[in-house]
Amino acid sequence: MLDSLALTLSDLAQTKRFANCLSQFIAPGRVFCLSGPLGAGKSELARAMITSFCGPQDDIPSPTFTLVQPYLSDAGFEVWHMDLYRLETAEQALALGIEDAFYACCCLIEWPDKLQERLPADQIRIDLAMGSDTGARVVALAAAAEILDQFKQDYFS
Repeated sequence: MLDSLALTLSDLAQTKRFANCLSQFIAPGRVFCLSGPLGAGKSELARAMITSFCGPQDDIPSPTFTLVQPYLSDAGFEVWHMDLYRLETAEQALALGIEDAFYACCCLIEWPDKLQERLPADQIRIDLAMGSDTGARVVALAAAAEILDQFKQDYFS
């Protein structure tokens, strides 16, 4: 069972702060599920998390066409940014070798619903929606209690 927290991020700066706090949980075997409609900020959040954890990159493209974009962290493991939007079945995603990545890498997955029951139970879910003000986002964060407690402590301090 995942605990949850709802937040409103008023602008891109707050989104990046949110991503910086989340990036402390990047580790091999960790899966972040980024959900929301087109334009909700999934790729922007993933870019900010990658930059926060792996350092500045020359380019962090959306993996819409490549499907998977790996980044090597200073900690010696890869962070995989995946965009499953164009896939139709979980089998297509599994053909990319992502089940192995679930254990050896950290995975940031856009459109995780394409994998349905194949996702690890200990995932961190981030559901994004457009806010009422321009640039604002409403975020629902769901994670294990100890992760959510640590996130709250860091984010609200």
